[in-house]
Amino acid sequence: MNKLRLLCLLLVVFIIFSCADKKPIERMNDEQLRAYADELAHQFIITDGHVDLPFRLKVKNFKIEREYMSIPISVSEKEGDFDFERAKKGGLDAPFMSIYIPSSYQLQPDKGKALADSMINMINGITQQLPDKFALAKTPAEVEANFKAGKISLPMGMENGAPVGDDLKNIQYFYDRGIRYITLTHGKDNQICDSSYDTTRTWNGLSPFGKTVVAEMNRVGIMVDISHVSDSTFYQVMKLSKAPCIASHSSCRFYTPGFIRNMSDDMIKTLAAHDGVIQINFGSTFLDSTVRAENEINRKKLRALLEEKKLSDSDSLAKPVIEEFRKQNPSLYADVETVANHIDHVVKLVGINHVGIGSDFDGVGDSLPTGLKDVSQYPNLIFALLKRGYTADDIEKICYKNVWRVWNKAEDVAKLSK
Repeated sequence: MNKLRLLCLLLVVFIIFSCADKKPIERMNDEQLRAYADELAHQFIITDGHVDLPFRLKVKNFKIEREYMSIPISVSEKEGDFDFERAKKGGLDAPFMSIYIPSSYQLQPDKGKALADSMINMINGITQQLPDKFALAKTPAEVEANFKAGKISLPMGMENGAPVGDDLKNIQYFYDRGIRYITLTHGKDNQICDSSYDTTRTWNGLSPFGKTVVAEMNRVGIMVDISHVSDSTFYQVMKLSKAPCIASHSSCRFYTPGFIRNMSDDMIKTLAAHDGVIQINFGSTFLDSTVRAENEINRKKLRALLEEKKLSDSDSLAKPVIEEFRKQNPSLYADVETVANHIDHVVKLVGINHVGIGSDFDGVGDSLPTGLKDVSQYPNLIFALLKRGYTADDIEKICYKNVWRVWNKAEDVAKLSK
């Protein structure tokens, strides 16, 4: 009995001492909480549903076979929102590389398939040239293995399903090439469905072919991404898809009334009812209607000024005019708290299991919020959430677990259909 009591006493002492240096979150000051946020950012996998690095490099005429040393590894060039060093600083482990197909490519005979292949080749090349830093990832398990090895995974999603063309076999083709979600359309209606940005309403939702595309994506194991689609397309996808879906880079229409690129409360509830996830877009125009309205006023003023001077924004003489205008009329930005507001809104509507991160880094230009200007700053968002009472388990779900559930479920549905 004495030995048992002694063991119990030693156990109590061990627990007391092992926890002595750990404060509950509510007792931490801001400095301690920021350190804890940074710790969680590196303890948990962070996946981001949408980073437009491939198209940024494509615009620069990047050629992997002869320019691999200029891959954005270091912050020294200070170009764009993503590079290896900043990603590591911010704890980013699995940014979905956006294989972005501009709507203009829909008019080409291959509907942008060659462009998609070129960017997929580019991502493959980056991982081959820098295997100690980057690795491909086609499953959550592969991301987890890369994470343990200290590498940043580069899973891929295709923004705009136009390159599928009119042949369902291309869905398997892109799956085999590593594509793990397809955003059904982009800025214009395409052969699959209507776009939120297009008022033509070609199909009033999905086209007949688009309905077969959704079914084939389920069969193959590619997640259906409903960012960019019209409301009618969204609701039709929800009825048809056997697997849960994602909105890879959308925010809440509640804060941006009339901006139908974002998701309404009913859409978020419907997405959640089908076990899906909305990944919050960081673009200021997606986050705050006041910022959006004020910046649009400035854009119209600048456009009128250039027209008055008979200049286009690409003219060399326009550059000092634009710089002076922006100095006198600075752009407005949302901030990291606004992003946290959107996450809060989703959580209050449908719970913690249906929200994630979909920044749109390198895709929203000079509109990123204060405190989230590049991939080094995810800890700022985690800090804001901790201040609001989110737990470590909540943060883990937002960082990756919610998306992992959908990704794994898409693979499970595909296995059952084969």
